[in-house]
Amino acid sequence: MSVSQSIFNFIEMRISPIAGRLSTQRHVMAIRDGFISAMPFMIVGSFLLVFAYPPFSAESGWSLARWWLAIAGNYETEILTPFNMTMGIMSIYITAAIAYNLAQSYKLDPFMAAMLSLMSFLLVAAPQVDKALPTAALGGIGIFTAILVALYTTEMVRLLKHYNIGISLPDQVPAKIKQSFDLLIPILVVVLTLYPLSLLIQDQFNMLLPQAIMAIFQPLISAADSLPAILLAVLLAHLLWFAGIHGAVIVSGMLQAFWLTNLGVNQSSLAAGLPMPHIFIEAFWSFFIVIGGSGATFGLVLLYLRSRSAHLRSIGKLSLVPSAFNINEPVIFGTPIVMNPTFFLPFIIAPLVNSVIAYAAVKMDLIDRVISVVPWTAPAPIGAAWGTGWDFRAALLVVLLAVVSAVVYYPFFKVYERQLLAQEAEEAASQEEASPAGTTVAP
Repeated sequence: MSVSQSIFNFIEMRISPIAGRLSTQRHVMAIRDGFISAMPFMIVGSFLLVFAYPPFSAESGWSLARWWLAIAGNYETEILTPFNMTMGIMSIYITAAIAYNLAQSYKLDPFMAAMLSLMSFLLVAAPQVDKALPTAALGGIGIFTAILVALYTTEMVRLLKHYNIGISLPDQVPAKIKQSFDLLIPILVVVLTLYPLSLLIQDQFNMLLPQAIMAIFQPLISAADSLPAILLAVLLAHLLWFAGIHGAVIVSGMLQAFWLTNLGVNQSSLAAGLPMPHIFIEAFWSFFIVIGGSGATFGLVLLYLRSRSAHLRSIGKLSLVPSAFNINEPVIFGTPIVMNPTFFLPFIIAPLVNSVIAYAAVKMDLIDRVISVVPWTAPAPIGAAWGTGWDFRAALLVVLLAVVSAVVYYPFFKVYERQLLAQEAEEAASQEEASPAGTTVAP
C-alpha cells in the first residue's frame, strides 16, 4: 500500500467520522449559524471604521487624502456611531442569533429563546452604572460569554419544558400570552443563577463575567494567533477536504470566535492609536491563505487555461470566474482534486506556504493587520486591501501568493496533464477503430 493511500485510509477511517459528527452537532451548528446571522452588522460596521481612520499619514499632500482626513477628523463621532452600534456591540447580536438557531433545532420558540439570551447576556455583561449601560464588554471581549450564555439559557429552557416545569394556563388563554408566560420561570432561573455568579466575580475579582471568561481563554486566544496554530488549522481543513468533507466550514466555524475576538482587539487598538496585536483573523484566512478557495487553487486554474489537455482547459474556463470570487468547487470536483493522489501534496502545501509568507509579511510590518470583516466572496486582492484598511500592499502580496501557489502546483499539474493526454489519445484511437472505414453502395 502506498503512503498516499495509507494517509487517505487514515483520514477516511479516523478523522472523517469525527469531523462528520462535529459538523452536524447541534450546538456547533447553532454557533456557526449564529455568527453567520450577525455577519451583516459586522461587515457594515467594519467598513465605517475604515472610513473613520483613513489609510494616509497626516502629512500627505494628496488632495483626496487631505479631504478624507479632514472629514474623518471633523465628524469622527458621527462616523463611528454606526460602528459602535454594530461591531461595538456585536456580542449582543451573536448571543441572540445563537440562541435563536439552537432553539429552532429543538423546536422551541426561537424568538423567546433569543430574547431570554439577550436579557441574560446584558445582565452579566452590562450592569447599569450611573443610569447607563457600559458597552466595554459588549464587543469582542464578550464573544465567549455570549456563546456560553446562549447555550446555557436555551438548554435551560429545553430542560424546563422537558420536565414540564412552568406556569400552566387554561386553553382559553391566547397563544401569545401563553408564550410570554412560558418565559417567567426561565427568567427567574437566570436571575437566581447567572446574576449571583456575576455579582460574586465582581466582588472577588473586580471584573465583569465577560472579562473573567476572557482572562480564562486568553492563553488559548494567544496560542491561536501563532504561526503553528495557523498551520495546524490549514492542515486540518485540507486533510478533511480529501475525505470529501468541507474542511473549511468545520475549521472556520471553530475559529470564528477567536477571529472576531482578535478583530475586536485590533479595532479597539486602532481607535486608541495603539499597535494592533493580532494577525489571524478571517480576512487573513480568506484572502492570503486560500486564494481562490480551499487549496489556494487560483494559481492552478490559471495553469489549466494553458493546458494541452482539453479536459483541464474546459475546467479552467469554467472555474476562472468562480475562483476569482473564492468559489472553487468547480475545480475541486471537476478535476477532481478530492481523493486524487496526484494533487494531495500541492493541495496541502500551497496554502501552508501562503500562510508562512503572509504571516511573515504581517509580522515584519510589510503589510497592515486586518481591521475589517469582509465578505469572503470578495476577489482576493480587493478583499485583502479592504480587510487591512485599504493597504494596497496587501493586494500586491495576494498576487505574489497566487504566483507562488501556481509554482507549487506546476509539477503536479504537468504529471496529471500527461496522464490525461494519454487517456485522451487512447480514447481518440478507440473511436477511430470503432468508426467504419467506408460505406459500400449496392449496384
